[in-house]
Amino acid sequence: MVKNIAITIRRSAESDIPALFQIRTAVRENHMTLAELAAADVTADSVSTMLGGKHAAAWIGFDGETPLGFSMARADVGDVFALFVLPEAEGLGLGTKLLAEAECWLAFRDVTNAWLLTGGEPGLRAPGFYLKRGWVCERREADGQIRFTKQLKRHM
Repeated sequence: MVKNIAITIRRSAESDIPALFQIRTAVRENHMTLAELAAADVTADSVSTMLGGKHAAAWIGFDGETPLGFSMARADVGDVFALFVLPEAEGLGLGTKLLAEAECWLAFRDVTNAWLLTGGEPGLRAPGFYLKRGWVCERREADGQIRFTKQLKRHM
């Protein structure tokens, strides 16, 4: 675990896409390889297209120059598409901060009922993480993932 760090979070740019994939393929839970991501149509090109439009945004958290985690949201479908933190940065509050960025951005875009999917395998910590942050378990999807929802309020 990284100790005594100064986490900074900023909006992701296209130049951050390699770091997003490095983080995504290094996580312990819900791990996917580049090949598995590509099979799900999550590629550098698809992420670039998503982030280049008006309906999606991502945030990346750093310790100095070291990327530690990211979140991504899509206003057109109202979801938190991704939230991943490197194993060495778990437990530092970065996931909570990245989730809050996505929630605020969605709320500002008038998304009032946000949703997300997370793994539903026994022993995964993600469902508990979302429950502790006010998300409600709505249902289990046919593929085993859990769908969470949260009512968002726009803060002026």
